[in-house]
Amino acid sequence: MRIIKLDAIDSTNAYLKQISSAETLEDYTVITAKQQTNGRGQMGKHWHSKAGENLTFSVFKRLNGLSFSNQFYLSIVIALALHKTLTLYNVPNLFVKWPNDILSANKKIAGILIENVVKQNKLDYCIIGIGLNVNQTIFNDLSKATSLKICSGKVFDLDEILLKFLVVLKDSFKKLETNAFEALKADYESKLFRKNKPSTFKNAEGLLFSGFIKGISSNGNLVILLEDEVIEEYSLNEITLLY
Repeated sequence: MRIIKLDAIDSTNAYLKQISSAETLEDYTVITAKQQTNGRGQMGKHWHSKAGENLTFSVFKRLNGLSFSNQFYLSIVIALALHKTLTLYNVPNLFVKWPNDILSANKKIAGILIENVVKQNKLDYCIIGIGLNVNQTIFNDLSKATSLKICSGKVFDLDEILLKFLVVLKDSFKKLETNAFEALKADYESKLFRKNKPSTFKNAEGLLFSGFIKGISSNGNLVILLEDEVIEEYSLNEITLLY
């Protein structure tokens, strides 16, 4: 396993994507940085992280012909691997907030950004970007952020957590490579934040509505039970879960 450690970089995802286009990389090649100057999250959001206190890293993974229709299972596998890793450190009340944020209670402890690379109309490989709050305790205006140290009061070794996560991630990908789609989907749904609870959502037009999260569709859309027993599916750019 090749792990490249950097003091600072604009984005570990961008750097790993750059070197992957210039040389042949082995699976689970990792770029990790003490500081990202332009770390990104879902929907183009900036990932805020205090230098040297958290894990900000990216992982290279070949996809071996995974079909476009099953690409959301990448989010599932990675979210479940992060969830399992954090359970090993006794982080309480862990949930997956659709599509792949990890929460402790209702506060965000980790985020995931997956970038797929397509060659000859097939998913060739992906760059998995992860930000995990570890030893940071002050988040300024980010009232919905937390960390391992806040949850436990302990200081953690960043390298140890990274290596443990990579072991869990490899095991999770084995399930994907054996096409255990239904089992992965069921496991993911069992950990969904606010599943079967009354929740408020905002649509793309800014209008609020209420419903119950029932699960996800096979392509990763969120399935919501609305008034009058109507069930609708929504993609990531169509709604936001407010909490």
